[in-house]
Amino acid sequence: MIVMTIGIVGCGWLGERIAASICDEYSIRVTTTSQKKIELLDAKGFNPTVVSFSDDFNMPAPLLWREAQDLDVVIITVPFPNKNASFISQSAIIANLSSFLGDFKGQMFFMSSTSVYPDVSREFTEDDLPLEEVGAERLVRSAYPQVNILRLAGLMGGNRLLSNYRVSNLELPVNHVHYVDVCGVVKKMIELHATSRLYNVVAPMHPSKAEVIGAQKNESYPGNISSLGRIISCQKLVSELNYQFRYPDPRLFHM
Repeated sequence: MIVMTIGIVGCGWLGERIAASICDEYSIRVTTTSQKKIELLDAKGFNPTVVSFSDDFNMPAPLLWREAQDLDVVIITVPFPNKNASFISQSAIIANLSSFLGDFKGQMFFMSSTSVYPDVSREFTEDDLPLEEVGAERLVRSAYPQVNILRLAGLMGGNRLLSNYRVSNLELPVNHVHYVDVCGVVKKMIELHATSRLYNVVAPMHPSKAEVIGAQKNESYPGNISSLGRIISCQKLVSELNYQFRYPDPRLFHM
């Protein structure tokens, strides 16, 4: 039986969890920016390589990843500048990624963010903001036409709970996703050999911040819940992939 090899570029908080969720079925190769993490990642069987991706064109580009030619799938989870970052900075990172991955033709995933949507009180679908209007997404799709772009909502689960943070505007709805569902979506798309897709990856329920924090602290929230706020829809993902969220309700992410 031939085992597929998957490369995860940027094995941080999310990358490690994706690797752990699929390592029983696939051979894993990862990258990290930290020499200190090499031993830990190696012990997990993730075959790490140390590399960083500068946003400065004046810095030397990374060499071609020697593992790239053996990969069937590449998952890019490199932290990216926010939507207010300069186009030059975004272009430099994409150029460095391209230098590292070369002319990769296999299945590919690029982790973007739902923060690309305007902070306006309404519901947004993928059609409301085509990837051509998002600098980093447009650049990576231009370099790799087959790439799947996943716009991730606020990543939660494990040691990431809303109640652990200082939060304002408690009446507004959340757009969160449990990391288990990010892993689940990626795994299903790999199995389906999906290419060139654009999805919002966000839990289908949008309780208020106050409700989420109250549930995590085992407290009720007596205040008024606003129906206004920005809502990111996952309907396209659910419909096209027939995906069922394991954690559809952010109020239960801590369970």
